Amino acid sequence: MIVCVAVVGHQNNPVFLQSFTDSDDALKLHHIVHCSLDVIDERVNNPKKSGPTLNDTFLGVLYPMDDCKVYGYLTNTNVKFIMVTTDTDLKDGDLRSFFKDLHSAYVDAVSNPFHIPGKKITSKSFAERVSSIVKSFRSGNIS
Repeated sequence: MIVCVAVVGHQNNPVFLQSFTDSDDALKLHHIVHCSLDVIDERVNNPKKSGPTLNDTFLGVLYPMDDCKVYGYLTNTNVKFIMVTTDTDLKDGDLRSFFKDLHSAYVDAVSNPFHIPGKKITSKSFAERVSSIVKSFRSGNIS
C-alpha cells in the first residue's frame, strides 16, 4: 500500500505531499521524505557508486525501513518524486509506470499558466489525479 507521495522541487523545496493513511502521521512522512533527499543527492553526486546510471530517471529503492520502503524518481529538471510504501515486493516495471504517470500529472499541473514555478501545487485536480494514480497502482491497473 502506498503511504505517501511527494514532489520536491529542484531546490529541495516541498512542492506537494499527500498522505494515504488514516492516521495522523504527516510529520513522520515529512521526515522520511526529507531524509530521502540526502540519499538522492548522494546517488546523483557520486555516480561511481553502485546504483542506477545518471541517464536513468528511476532511482529505485532509496532506503528500506522497518515498516516501509522509499522509492525515488528524478526528472531532468531535478524535480524529485518520492513514494513511501508498505509493500515489500514491488516490480520495477510497475514502479517505473507509476512514476511515469505521476510525472505526466506533474507536467500537466505546472503547465497551468497560473502556476508559479517552484511554489506549492495547490491544484485540487492534481491532488485528485495523484489519488487516482495511487488507486490504480493499488488495484494493479497501471498504464
